Amino acid sequence: MTSKTPIEATEPDRAAPAYVMSAALAVTTASVLPVFLFGGLAVQMADDIHLTPSIIGWASGLYFTSAGATSILAGRLVEKWGATRCAFIGVGLAALCLLSIGLFVDNRFALIAVMVLAGPANGFGQLSSNAYLSRWAPVRHKGLFFGVKQAAIPLCTFITGLSVPAIALVYGWRAAFVLAAAASVCAMFLIRRFHGPSERAGRSVGQPVRDRRLILMMLVALCGAIAATSLGPFLATYAVAEGNSRHFAGILLLSGGFAGIVARTVVGGVADRWRGGELNLTIVMMGGGIIGTVLLAISTTPLIIVGTVFGFALGWAWPGLHNLATTKRYAQQPGAATGFTQTGVYLGGAIGPIGFGAVVEYVGWTAAWLMSSSLFILAIALLWAVKRIETSHGDSPRSDNAG
Repeated sequence: MTSKTPIEATEPDRAAPAYVMSAALAVTTASVLPVFLFGGLAVQMADDIHLTPSIIGWASGLYFTSAGATSILAGRLVEKWGATRCAFIGVGLAALCLLSIGLFVDNRFALIAVMVLAGPANGFGQLSSNAYLSRWAPVRHKGLFFGVKQAAIPLCTFITGLSVPAIALVYGWRAAFVLAAAASVCAMFLIRRFHGPSERAGRSVGQPVRDRRLILMMLVALCGAIAATSLGPFLATYAVAEGNSRHFAGILLLSGGFAGIVARTVVGGVADRWRGGELNLTIVMMGGGIIGTVLLAISTTPLIIVGTVFGFALGWAWPGLHNLATTKRYAQQPGAATGFTQTGVYLGGAIGPIGFGAVVEYVGWTAAWLMSSSLFILAIALLWAVKRIETSHGDSPRSDNAG
């Protein structure tokens, strides 16, 4: 066992889990806020910078393209430089982009440029958080910790839904972005206060295993993300297009975000009690996503509300389980392994909004939601393939020795 560094020794061991969790949650929330805040405020931004559903899709899609293009590199840098240093990079870049949108963006091209710049912040933030939790979260509560960390995604939707009536409709959408940038700076101070375990920066980083199972898990993330990532960017616009008010759209996002926060946390706790059940739970979550997107396709206001809850509480609640499953199976290089699978999430986030926006513009909303349903079905089929590999080869997840 390696001895503690001076930094590591500044906090008692019993306090470490609280520091690890708070740092992971703050980093994840701040680093992904630009794309989710944009999606929720796109309705308010549309008149000022001439947004259409297609442009909303391109801005969100290119954001995730940028994140995906840098994800594997970010994972390797997390292993080499340490999680805290990379977390500073991610949060700082996100804050800069939020401030730029709030103060300077005045046309669609500038918006897309800033969103592309914000993409790498997502990778650095997500993978730093994965490394925190994989190495230092208590083993018996690791699923819960991953669930709380992944609740940062619907937390962003919740914040966006709250900001619509409280800030954007009163002070304007620019004020919401500036306040979000200020909140991200506060997150940086929390990271600075974090005196958790040593970073092991500068160690050599080998190539993570790229076996068939890891490739399939990346494809699961790809299909699931294509299906789910359109919820955030398009839900408010869809609600308004179906004849509802902008206040209703904000409340809808608020409800979806809250449902997602609760679901991701609860499911993480269930995973701790259901040893080795992460893949089965993921199948259940994606099955709920099928229900949610089908209900959204029907396009009546009551079913839009129910579909939103199903979509966020189930269809977009699986990433924490997916990260937990990956880090258990590749415990020696959690940042690098999730950097590979996270590439699927980011590519899905790129393809999803662009494709969804194009389908909406040329075919209609119903076809777009049904497309998402079919991709959830494909993701479930790929998960069954992963389970078959593990069953036939006796290749069950390794016990996690990193906690």
